[in-house]
Amino acid sequence: LRLNGVRAAFLNSTLKMDEVREVESALRRGELDLLYVAPERLMLPRMLDLIEQIPVALFAIDEAHCVSQWGHDFRPEYVRLGELRERFPNIPMAAFTATADPQTRGDIMHRLQLKNQDIHVTGFDRPNIRYAALEQSKPFEQLKTFLERHQGDAGIVYALSRKRVEDVAGKLQAAGIRALPYHAGLPAAQRLAAHEQFMRDEVDVVVATVAFGMGIDKPDVRFVVHYDLPRNIEGYYQETGRAGRDGLPADALLLFGAQDMVLARRMVEGNENEEQRRIESHKLNSMIAFSESLTCRRRVLLNYFGEDLGEDCGNCDICSDPPECYDATVDAQKALSCVYRVGQRFGMRHVVDVLRGSDNERVRNLHHNELSTYGIGSDHTDAEWTSLFRQLIHRGYLLQDIANYSVLKLTPEARPLLKGEQQLELAKPRIKERGKKKRKLVAPVEGRDEMLFELLRELRMDLAKEEGIAPFMVFGDAALTQMAILLPSNRDEFLDINGVGTKKLEKYGDVFLKEIGGYQPCRSD
Repeated sequence: LRLNGVRAAFLNSTLKMDEVREVESALRRGELDLLYVAPERLMLPRMLDLIEQIPVALFAIDEAHCVSQWGHDFRPEYVRLGELRERFPNIPMAAFTATADPQTRGDIMHRLQLKNQDIHVTGFDRPNIRYAALEQSKPFEQLKTFLERHQGDAGIVYALSRKRVEDVAGKLQAAGIRALPYHAGLPAAQRLAAHEQFMRDEVDVVVATVAFGMGIDKPDVRFVVHYDLPRNIEGYYQETGRAGRDGLPADALLLFGAQDMVLARRMVEGNENEEQRRIESHKLNSMIAFSESLTCRRRVLLNYFGEDLGEDCGNCDICSDPPECYDATVDAQKALSCVYRVGQRFGMRHVVDVLRGSDNERVRNLHHNELSTYGIGSDHTDAEWTSLFRQLIHRGYLLQDIANYSVLKLTPEARPLLKGEQQLELAKPRIKERGKKKRKLVAPVEGRDEMLFELLRELRMDLAKEEGIAPFMVFGDAALTQMAILLPSNRDEFLDINGVGTKKLEKYGDVFLKEIGGYQPCRSD
């Protein structure tokens, strides 16, 4: 920000006391445009008194999902930010987050006491990212196969434990892959070195816990792999969103297994706060549903955030390798009828028990064994009914009321299906062998000369090393891609490339034009 002319500063625990005093003095003198401060420090009486002495134009709250207990990273200290409205009622407030579902957005507004607010949702779709999920068989071998098709690309592999991070990074290094570990338990100097090497393209893969990524602004990350099942969709979305920020094709691969789910549930059940446990359980169930989805993954992902894609994306593993479908009209009618018969007051587990005719105490005590829908689904397994219910939710025939113990409720779309006015095709659950099938990755960018693109990347690396900067600071992959498609032959054409300004034209134009011009004759071979 300072390099771009913004008078910015920050206050945090890394500053010495005299540095803190200098920032505070600059604030009083009106010499700052922007101050970054953590919620814990902002709400200290001393800091609040200081704010009263200066003309503050706006409170901007980043990572606002931390305010909400429905958010995936709830932090109690953020909740106190709502007190700012009481003490400074005339100072405008803005809250920003990239990962808030409708329930979380509502809770943020309530807790921050935002009145007469404007809500702007720019959309959650990242169309250049290809989503895929594989059931784990031999996870490291699956990872290695995936990386073999991403040779030379920058990527992040997320794992949940420090031990897993070290283990996977070590195995990748032994396999000849330029990989480094990153987690909060490593010395600060080692973490910094890993970060800088990744930014400079001196290492291809960082294996990390979620501690890695918040400060990453590397546009040419080509893939993100989750080696373990994330605990919620918000975290998954945020982490996969670190890939493909340059707009070029990128891959997001999720590896998941039954053991992952058991461990995740155990962690959730260990939370002593009943309300928080319920919220975390719902979020985990949504993540599991995404991993096991038999319908377009992008639609499932966007539906979670309250956004309707309208049609299948064509850029996920389900769309490129569709599962076998069947006429599910009768089964769907049975499922929806059962939800209605139990009063739209119970969750998926109980409705499946009623459908299958389970002889358990809860069903008997509620007299649900006397319903007309009791036992009408005994010809299907638990897994088959669960798959069907999840697809009905993804398709919009049912909704899960998160605020009310995830009970299932019918939507208006369910009526024509129940009345027999509509047919419905759903996907059959995949057999495990098909889940292990080798996935086709994103094709190269259409029209791009791949050999020239690689030559330009090598040239960029050489220039970056000479200057001691990250390669993308010379040109991003998007600019190199345009060069490898348009083949500029003079300075005017080079200036038309997105990402090339007059300064970069003067600095790099001639050397890149020489590389492109020297390559062109080879195209006719």
